[in-house]
Amino acid sequence: MVAVCGTSMTTKCFFVMASLYVLLALSQAEAETTQGSTAILITVDQSGKGDYEKIQDAIDAVPSNNVDLVFIRVKPGVYKEKITVPADKPFITISGTKAVDTIITWNDSGDIFESATFSVLASDFIGRYLTIQNTHGSGGKAVALRVSGDRAAFYVCRILSYQDTILDDTGRHYYNNCYIEGATDFICGNGASFFEKCHLHSISDGGGAITAQRRMSPSEDTGFIFFGCKITSVKTAVLGRPWGVYSRVIFAFTYMPNAILPQGWDNWGHSADQLSSVYYGQYECSGPGAVTSKRVDWARVLTSEEAAPLITKDSIDAKAWIRATPNSFKKKAFSTKN
Repeated sequence: MVAVCGTSMTTKCFFVMASLYVLLALSQAEAETTQGSTAILITVDQSGKGDYEKIQDAIDAVPSNNVDLVFIRVKPGVYKEKITVPADKPFITISGTKAVDTIITWNDSGDIFESATFSVLASDFIGRYLTIQNTHGSGGKAVALRVSGDRAAFYVCRILSYQDTILDDTGRHYYNNCYIEGATDFICGNGASFFEKCHLHSISDGGGAITAQRRMSPSEDTGFIFFGCKITSVKTAVLGRPWGVYSRVIFAFTYMPNAILPQGWDNWGHSADQLSSVYYGQYECSGPGAVTSKRVDWARVLTSEEAAPLITKDSIDAKAWIRATPNSFKKKAFSTKN
């Protein structure tokens, strides 16, 4: 739980109650989803001691229109692969043991949808203890992780690139205790996503935007919520800029260093009329970069009442789909002919 400084007792009580509610709801959801859950176990090991030596081969072995929980355990190593989890292969978990020693890496740039090192097109996907990186560097769109499936979750992952690190494209997504690094728009897209206890690190040369959310209409229930996160930066940065004219981003209980520029946000050349539909909010953040007195006039300081429905996993319907690790495993021979 993030420490709250300089707040009233009412706000503290609200935060404690809201946090307990979120944890209770998630625990109940995990209990419901894991009771008796058994997954098919596939092991990837570069030494040849597993079922497959490449991660993509393990994914390819899962049948189309899969209905089983599949747990792909990846042994430590550097996997130089460009990976896709197809839309017709839901219910897959890919898990390392430690993110620092399970590294998936590629070097590509250009089209934002095609450059990704790791593309998740399927629903009900989980990534755990992985490093996913695009080593292209500056000079173009170079996505490390593209998430275009619904109900995807990532736990204790390191996601690294320079521009457009995470293309959080579409669907409901949850990121927990992840380290996310980039310089320009490095969390972008139009997902409905909840980032909890994540570390966002800007490597911008100065003034780079952390987020570029692409909500295009008031009817879209999308946006990025950062809850209990920490920001660090090599030089200066802004919290975001609007890729879409209804862009929605909220930072709550997040530490912001003095590297965050006083204005907080960049207008990306939009007119005053267009900026009136942007929803950029801040609630009970801490650190020298969290001061709101010089924020752009189209940013918001949220009240407890405004923040309450947003800073909970209910905003992404988490109770309906977030699942924990299966409690038992079985082996099953898959045909590679799908």
